[in-house]
Amino acid sequence: LTMNFNNAFNDSFKNMWDFNQLFSTQRRNIEALAEINQTIVEGAQAISRRQAEVVRDNVENVLKASKDMLTGGSPENSIAKQADFTKAIFENTLANMREVTEMVTKSGFEAFDVLNKRTAESLEEISRASNSNNAAKKKSA
Repeated sequence: LTMNFNNAFNDSFKNMWDFNQLFSTQRRNIEALAEINQTIVEGAQAISRRQAEVVRDNVENVLKASKDMLTGGSPENSIAKQADFTKAIFENTLANMREVTEMVTKSGFEAFDVLNKRTAESLEEISRASNSNNAAKKKSA
């Protein structure tokens, strides 16, 4: 009796799900996660490159401004140059922060789009598998 019960349970469990379909769905989920990771890494690399460019440009601008202020002549002229330089650095920093923020946002949305698409596909696949198994059960009943 126990053996018959176990066999009946095993048979009904096997018929509940198409394991090949579930494994296939999980494989595609893992592929989507790899794509998301790639998107995030590429975004981080682009942001790092841009920040390195900004730092290099800022160092060059500071060196140039320092040279100009030291060879600028009168103290009034140096103060005016220093004020202009400070204003330019502030505006440049804001523009660079905006650009990096946009890059981070774009990278995040790209990763989220992949995740959102795969989630919808995965739910559809599970729904189809469940519906086909329910239909198969009704035919066999």
